[in-house]
Amino acid sequence: MKQYNPKDIESKWQEIWEEKGAFHASNDKDKEKFYALIEFPYPSGQGLHVGHPRPYTALDVVSRKRRLQGYNVLYPMGWDAFGLPTENYAIQNKIHPKIVTEKNVAKFKEQLQALGMSFDWSREINTTDPEYYKWTQWIFQKLFEKGLAYKKEMSINWCNSCKVGLANEEVVNGGCERCGGEVVRKQKNQWMLKITKYAERLINDLDLVDYIERVKIQQKNWIGKSQGMEVDFEITGDKKITVYTTRPDTLFGATYMVISPEHPYIEELADYIKNMDDLLHYREEASKKSEFERTELVKDKTGVKIEGVEATNPATGKQIPIFISDYVMMSYGTGAIMAVPGHDTRDWDFAKAFNLPIVEVVAGGNVEEAAYTDTDEGIIVNSEFLNGLEVKEAKEKISKWLDERNLGARKVNYKLRDWVFSRQRYWGEPIPLVHCNECGWVPVPESELPVLLPEVESYEPTDNGESPLANLRDWVETTCPKCGGDAERETDTMPQWAGSSWYFLRYTDPHNNEELASKENLDYWLPIDWYNGGMEHTTLHLLYSRFWHKFLYDCGVVPTAEPYQKRTSHGMILGGNNEKMSKSRGNVVNPDEVVNEFGADTLRLYEMFIGDFEKSVPWSQNGVKGCRRFLDRVWRLQEVLVDSNDLTEKLESNIHKTIKKVSEDYEHMKFNTAIASMMALVNDFYDHGSVTKGDMKVFLTLLNPVAPHITEELWEELGFEGMVYEATWPVWDEAKTIDNVVEIAVQINGKVKGQMVIAVDATADQLKEQFRNDTRLVDLLEDKTIVKEIYVPGRIYNIVVK
Repeated sequence: MKQYNPKDIESKWQEIWEEKGAFHASNDKDKEKFYALIEFPYPSGQGLHVGHPRPYTALDVVSRKRRLQGYNVLYPMGWDAFGLPTENYAIQNKIHPKIVTEKNVAKFKEQLQALGMSFDWSREINTTDPEYYKWTQWIFQKLFEKGLAYKKEMSINWCNSCKVGLANEEVVNGGCERCGGEVVRKQKNQWMLKITKYAERLINDLDLVDYIERVKIQQKNWIGKSQGMEVDFEITGDKKITVYTTRPDTLFGATYMVISPEHPYIEELADYIKNMDDLLHYREEASKKSEFERTELVKDKTGVKIEGVEATNPATGKQIPIFISDYVMMSYGTGAIMAVPGHDTRDWDFAKAFNLPIVEVVAGGNVEEAAYTDTDEGIIVNSEFLNGLEVKEAKEKISKWLDERNLGARKVNYKLRDWVFSRQRYWGEPIPLVHCNECGWVPVPESELPVLLPEVESYEPTDNGESPLANLRDWVETTCPKCGGDAERETDTMPQWAGSSWYFLRYTDPHNNEELASKENLDYWLPIDWYNGGMEHTTLHLLYSRFWHKFLYDCGVVPTAEPYQKRTSHGMILGGNNEKMSKSRGNVVNPDEVVNEFGADTLRLYEMFIGDFEKSVPWSQNGVKGCRRFLDRVWRLQEVLVDSNDLTEKLESNIHKTIKKVSEDYEHMKFNTAIASMMALVNDFYDHGSVTKGDMKVFLTLLNPVAPHITEELWEELGFEGMVYEATWPVWDEAKTIDNVVEIAVQINGKVKGQMVIAVDATADQLKEQFRNDTRLVDLLEDKTIVKEIYVPGRIYNIVVK
């Protein structure tokens, strides 16, 4: 018997699979399909770490099993390759982003192929490929034509040093993540996508799909649907401020208002305002904070009272002060809130800081000590005609009262905001529109798509905050497709989210030059049967891609209202110190090193055996070694092989149990327990002293989805016909999975003293007779009197003695 050498056999089988197109999806649409999808990776310069293969291997296991069950499986892979990290790296190292991307993709692909993933590489896609982003641009144009893409002036984070707009996540403690320089707020014209138009459907259609509950909850929370009232407060200068509230029943407790520092009323009421300099200074300071810092990180409550301007509480008729404070954003709601400090912790802190009145309107707490926030139920107080009512009744009564007096209107609101879609960067899809002074924004003719990303000498940001493309005047200056007059191309590019919002559709027909994908292929492959991804992408990516899909459904492009029928999520693999893997912590594990030392099958096996798939788990090198020892034991089964095609009679029941256990556990992502059952079966083979070829054929088929290389090699060594990937998944006989006997605990006075193996259907009398014949157990009752006997069938036999 030759030695088990993963380096030799793994590259051998990877070449064979690729040569034979073993995992290419078939064009035979009469077969039952299974479309498995993972989140295609961003190809960073660091390459894979051991966290990446966990979700890839999981759906690889399911995909391999489904192929063996006769399904036509589509399990594709591609690259989400546009984006800021590549551009930043390119700027720092003076290398074109295209070259950086090509190198990174090559590295990632080499690593993935070395892991033996059964991806259909014939369908590989790349978001930076013009033949791909042609259709990203086409979708944007359809959104524009339907009025769902529009341009709006808004405030963005701006780094004065890097001269570039930053996402909220790129602002750390008020400074630029890349250079540490000062970040301010800057007004920019941005393209927006009207995702809010789909908010209700994005919530309701979650009932149509099989997502794990925590994914559904996160989606609903992100959309943030609420029902409440828009209430009008009259203010100085014959104007009114409208606020949205879900708690109109607390209106009598509103003792002040807060508006955003950027609110246009500050300029409009300049003739009344007595402390304009203070307000403008505060606004300038607020502009230096990111939105995240303003809304999430503020501890000390800051603000400035607007002197000379007051509001009137529509319920009490009393004058109340108006403040500006940075925790209120113009981009949220109406840019103004009514403050009820008796029942909101943030409002209470602010009221205490500025010595403002605090009124209890829901009984139950001591609002002088702290805000009383347990107010979903309760009795209304200090609220005139609402006094004595339950909260629910009070909400309805005040809503009707406001409505009748034209002081407010019922409204459904969403926390979800329209999607900021443009970036003033180079490395992204060009937005396929031109601006004409006569015609406004006009789409580039479809026949001219894709609008190619032009070659530039410098892709560094410009001094004025425009995209580097703005400097290419020969490219920018063009003619209007509508009137033929002078026009200019849009120089903003799309965000990284664009290409990932529809990539799963392109996999169904990746080489189609005439349309996004053929109707025939979309009808066959959609919806995606199983999509696995990280919880961190549950909101943005998952929401964006559902939105785009619904839009395409409304356009008649796709046949389903939802793209993904099933969505699961995996836990992270942490460093050995139980912290998230990162270069700065020095706990990153490179999969190449694991494969080089132990083999790809060992890595795959360990990543599936490491623990509950949905939970985060720490990396353990000892665990890796244990999995390699198991594969060594599997290899050495050849030493006890018996030349018989039948199953070993004494192990037949265990084998059928294992088939059932593995088949079901793979589908429920309980990979660790499936592997444990196969480990137990290998122990059974060694304990029995032999294993038949029939046993091995079943066992190798079960193990193949997790450890495909070693199982293919053993299959060949044992002379079995064809290859494992061409085999048929074994089917268990339910009757042979049922035990005839069961082991139960024997207790004396509640303490376990031993075990007995009895017939499953043994009666109490039969049990007692068997017990009396077991001298080992009967001796425990010597000199004792049995007071009571309790038998729980199949579980416990408890004897009470004195």
